[in-house]
Amino acid sequence: MRKLQALLISLLMVLTVFAQSKKETAKGNEKVHQPRYGLFYDNHTMPAVPDVGENFDIEAFTDRIKGCGVDLLTFHARCNLGNAYYDTKIGTKHPSLKYDLFGKLAESCQRKDIALVAYFNGGISSSEGLLHRDWTTLYFDGREYREPRFTPFVRTMCYNSPYRDHLIAMINEVATNYPVSGFFIDCMGAFPCVCPICVKAMKEQGIDWNNKDEVIRFSDSSALRLAQDISRSVKAINPNFLLYFNGIGFEQQLDMCTHLECECLPNGFWGYEYLPVLSHYMRTLGDKPVLNMTARFYDWGDFGSLRPEAAIKFDLLYGLANGMRPNVGGHFHPRGDLETAVLDRLEKIYKELQTMEPWFDQAKNITEIAIVYPKPNSNLRNQARTGQLTAAERMLSELKQQFDIVTDFSDWSKYKVLVIPDDITFTEEITRRVRVHIAAGKAVISSGKSGLNPEKTQFALEKEWGVKYIGNNDFDPAYYTVGKNFNRDMPDMPLSLYSKGIEMEALPGTSVEAYLVKPYFNQGWDGEYAFYYTPPDKVTDQPALTICNKVAHFSHNIFSGYNLQAPVELRRLFGNVLEKFLPEPVFKTENLPSYSRAFVTEQPGRRMVHILSYVPELRGGKTQMIEEPIELHDVKIALRVDGKAPKKVYMAPDKKALPFKLSDGYIQVTIPIIKGYSMIVFEE
Repeated sequence: MRKLQALLISLLMVLTVFAQSKKETAKGNEKVHQPRYGLFYDNHTMPAVPDVGENFDIEAFTDRIKGCGVDLLTFHARCNLGNAYYDTKIGTKHPSLKYDLFGKLAESCQRKDIALVAYFNGGISSSEGLLHRDWTTLYFDGREYREPRFTPFVRTMCYNSPYRDHLIAMINEVATNYPVSGFFIDCMGAFPCVCPICVKAMKEQGIDWNNKDEVIRFSDSSALRLAQDISRSVKAINPNFLLYFNGIGFEQQLDMCTHLECECLPNGFWGYEYLPVLSHYMRTLGDKPVLNMTARFYDWGDFGSLRPEAAIKFDLLYGLANGMRPNVGGHFHPRGDLETAVLDRLEKIYKELQTMEPWFDQAKNITEIAIVYPKPNSNLRNQARTGQLTAAERMLSELKQQFDIVTDFSDWSKYKVLVIPDDITFTEEITRRVRVHIAAGKAVISSGKSGLNPEKTQFALEKEWGVKYIGNNDFDPAYYTVGKNFNRDMPDMPLSLYSKGIEMEALPGTSVEAYLVKPYFNQGWDGEYAFYYTPPDKVTDQPALTICNKVAHFSHNIFSGYNLQAPVELRRLFGNVLEKFLPEPVFKTENLPSYSRAFVTEQPGRRMVHILSYVPELRGGKTQMIEEPIELHDVKIALRVDGKAPKKVYMAPDKKALPFKLSDGYIQVTIPIIKGYSMIVFEE
């Protein structure tokens, strides 16, 4: 019976593609839609809901979102419960849905020039998993269910089971029969599976199916292979379909997707550090559009929340200042109730943003520094919430520097300074790139074990680093003291590093600019006392900071230390070193507070400076909240001329002129007032 079902699915897939190829449509000649203002509706509906779509006034809904300026709508064709919202001949339509909801929505969007992207969940399909237990993943302990079970991921799907052909057939069914603009395939995670199908495939490929790490890598490759099959299948129907796979690494899917999406709900799993890290990274992956998916709610599944206007605006403005297009997530009420309050808020925000669209459109960020983070997890999602990468991003942001985050995927040649945080060991490729960078007279700032060879026995570029690796430093806590060359605005006292580090020896020609200070004793328990109080004792001859030509190296993991306690002095020391290597950054300011953010973008004939003044406040020990912007007055900024002296400087969008003066290669401007966000335009 199952073989017959699989055969029928395959036959439907072939017939679907054949029927589409016979249609005389202009689809193949259409251009790929360029998303500008998106709306992403979540619609995971329990099978027990009795009245799906009964109140849904589709024309009123599409009129309303069109009035908001929305040109891209992502809506569920099939949700993670496995329920379809269209008249499917392959899948399972929601039991209480009495009409073709998705089909009617697609027709309405087509009439009103709204690009409709069909959502399918690739990794979860609960009702289909119940019907076909052999389609679900089998975990190492022999269970099909995840613990704890109160999660949409309680049951995940095996990408190598007959579910693969079933999913592709449903996607093709929608691609053929409905006027959609593309597909969003969600939850394409590497769910480890040791079912008989996967074990057989792993044995054939020489993969140790008893090794969890190898099984996860196999599952990752299975997800990627499924994404490739989906891509080939839908592009055979229409090569101009929008396509994105949520869960597949950004770099892995660049040859398949038409755009990238950064899913980030700052009040949920992601936090307020995730968007800054991802925005500085994703723009290094090429010219594909990037959607910044925030939401009106605090977390997925939260129907009863509407985030403050200032909070949503901050997310979208941060994205726009970094080349990302707005995309706001909402929850579709199963009945189709129109959420007037939500759309009122969205309309107000989108219409305000659209007044500044001429300066956002196709603007590119000007950057001079790169944080190097060539970790195996190419999409950086696991590293983007906390840790040394986040701390490096925060330090540079608080210092108002213009920077990117790079892996070994992108070109590094344009950057003047490479920041290599804490534990980036050097492969042959990284060593080659850094050597070329230094040979070009450019600078490097590294810390901890960054720069060591893969065996962690010595620095890969020992001559260029100017230090010899001795081993781990055992000071706990470790203190440091700074010499006169880099002690500007630093207190004259031993300061804590709040991190582990190494012992290193300065080679001839290398200057030691800070020394480690030994504690009286290390923290710990000796059987009688808790050695909790461990003050600094003596300055040692062990370097804490060395400078060799244009390479600076900190002995300890200063970024991990900043992530732990955020010591302002550590940022100041890093900033003093950076100033030596980049004395004339593209942007300067005298009085912007540390919490504000500044970005420089460029279009032909003009540059823009974006300044954001918002602070996420921790409330209740769990939730970070932005409720209102912070007003700033008489902010002094300076933009490097770079041979492009402006004829006028003004505020967007009202084009109110600002007086300016040229001095020492910079255009100096004072902004009278900033109410959360200002864009200052320097036009040639």
